[in-house]
Amino acid sequence: MSEQPAPTDRARQQLEPATADAVRAYAARTRETADQLAAVLEDIAANGLPAVEDCTPWEELREAHLARLTAQRSAVA
Repeated sequence: MSEQPAPTDRARQQLEPATADAVRAYAARTRETADQLAAVLEDIAANGLPAVEDCTPWEELREAHLARLTAQRSAVA
């Protein structure tokens, strides 16, 4: 994607300042996550896959994530 603003040949609806701030914050979080993923992939490319003993089974990761989602849902309700 480009850092250039989109062409302004048509009128664009401006966002409220709070909404624009929220969109910028979301973009920053998304960029940070993408950078972390890129770093992991670069490490794998440079050093190969980690040893199986050093990895967490996907089932454990799934259960931990589901537990976090359940806790969030309870907190919202």
